[in-house]
Amino acid sequence: MKMRHLGRSGLEVSTLGLGCMGLSYGYGPATDRGEAVRLIRAAHDHGVTFFDTAEAYGPNLNEEVVGEALKPIRDQVVIATKFGFKNGLPSEGMDSRPDRIRQVADEALQRLRTDRIDLFYQHRVDPNVPIEDVAGTVKELIDAGKVKHFGMSEAGPDAIRRAHAVQPVAALQSEYSMFWREPEADILPLLEELGIGFVPFAPLGKGFLTGKLDPKTVFTKDDFRSTVPRFQAEALAANQALVDLVSAIASEKSQTPAQIALAWLLAQRPWIVPIPGTTKLHRLEENLGGADIDLTSGDLTRIEDALGRIELQGERYSALHQRLINR
Repeated sequence: MKMRHLGRSGLEVSTLGLGCMGLSYGYGPATDRGEAVRLIRAAHDHGVTFFDTAEAYGPNLNEEVVGEALKPIRDQVVIATKFGFKNGLPSEGMDSRPDRIRQVADEALQRLRTDRIDLFYQHRVDPNVPIEDVAGTVKELIDAGKVKHFGMSEAGPDAIRRAHAVQPVAALQSEYSMFWREPEADILPLLEELGIGFVPFAPLGKGFLTGKLDPKTVFTKDDFRSTVPRFQAEALAANQALVDLVSAIASEKSQTPAQIALAWLLAQRPWIVPIPGTTKLHRLEENLGGADIDLTSGDLTRIEDALGRIELQGERYSALHQRLINR
């Protein structure tokens, strides 16, 4: 696996990371702990050095599983986790008060079985806490050796600039894929200006770009996509043109749609590091194959032209989830 630098932070990671959220949160029942540990270790065996978790993905369970899996190889990997929700529960709203950040850091260190957090993200911007106070608290944790780098997630340009002035932001984690291109307008230019790396979550459009979903797909009640407008039957049918495009290019290159979607993301900037998630070894191996595909300038132009003609339907989040995004 090739390596990439997240902006000018000096943080070097594998070209693709592993998003661990789905092992215990968001997409149905939690994966058996032993299977989850084996999957994470298999990712490292395949060259992955960048692993993403959070207090909110459980709660507690996800970080514990990641910590167990990576303890034997701790010095060979980069672990990212997050703070920012009351009691670690998104349903209870944001909480980035300095005392809470310090508490989450100490508890995460225990759950992750480590002496430092390589990348500590604010999970969502808290409207009730000045971002300067948040960045200043993380700076204190960095000075204390508990944290190596500061990150933000789903933050807007103003919050990023203000935080970066207090403590340099190493990476921004936000949704980005062919299925959601909003960051291209204001975020990517800002990150390039400030030397901040970009870590796209949901790089496969929450499964949509794999071509495995269709209007007949039924999501379980504990799969958050069941409430997302973009994953209702009418929207899935309307957006099929995007899947058809990715599938056609994949067929021509004897690759899979997921691999083409990831290769497209990697081609956008050299400091972009997607973190696709999965619970299955064969999907992990498939996703990692996307790092070996070099799309030509002709491929990228063709994709761009085609994307410009596709008008996607449906909101990215339900009203309940949308309230958690404050920029």
